[in-house]
Amino acid sequence: MTMLNCLLSAWYGLPFVSPNNLLVSTINGTGALIEATYVLIFLIFAPKKVRAKMMGLLALVISVFASVALISVFALHGQTRKLFCGFAATIFSICMYASPLSIMRLVVQTKSVEYMPFLLSLFVFLCGTSWFIYGLLGHDPFISVPNGCGSALGAMQLILYAIYRNHKKEETNGVAKTGDSMEMDNVKPAQKYESNGEQV
Repeated sequence: MTMLNCLLSAWYGLPFVSPNNLLVSTINGTGALIEATYVLIFLIFAPKKVRAKMMGLLALVISVFASVALISVFALHGQTRKLFCGFAATIFSICMYASPLSIMRLVVQTKSVEYMPFLLSLFVFLCGTSWFIYGLLGHDPFISVPNGCGSALGAMQLILYAIYRNHKKEETNGVAKTGDSMEMDNVKPAQKYESNGEQV
């Protein structure tokens, strides 16, 4: 989803689609290259069954991007082209930011932040907030709306992290204390021996 988002956003920022948005195109083009590297590494080391599934998803991503690009070039012009590419980029940006919702649900269910790294949540919030402000200053709803959603979801992740960050530690300490008490319960009273070595 991040790779598709970067591809569509980079396309939206091109001068013949959305003038004066070259910064969007540059940054998201770089992001697309980084995400392509992540996907390639995953495909190299993934098990065959998972690799086949991911190859199918990768083909879908490339097909969606190619469809948007071809339609915008050959069928649309001017403001209509910008609206079409902007809506496509916005939809998949929101999908990208919403993808950690399953992890957030897992955090609430398990009361543990083990599967939600703090730095990832922090930078989701910072990235969404900075692009949200950029979109507001540039009066571009195709940038401000999805990144506003990303900023809000990032803030929710940070709140969950603050709530549950110590839960695992406390749970571990509780298990340790329980184990200590069990060991104490299993200790037998000291046995007394007479001088000749027999039990009393």
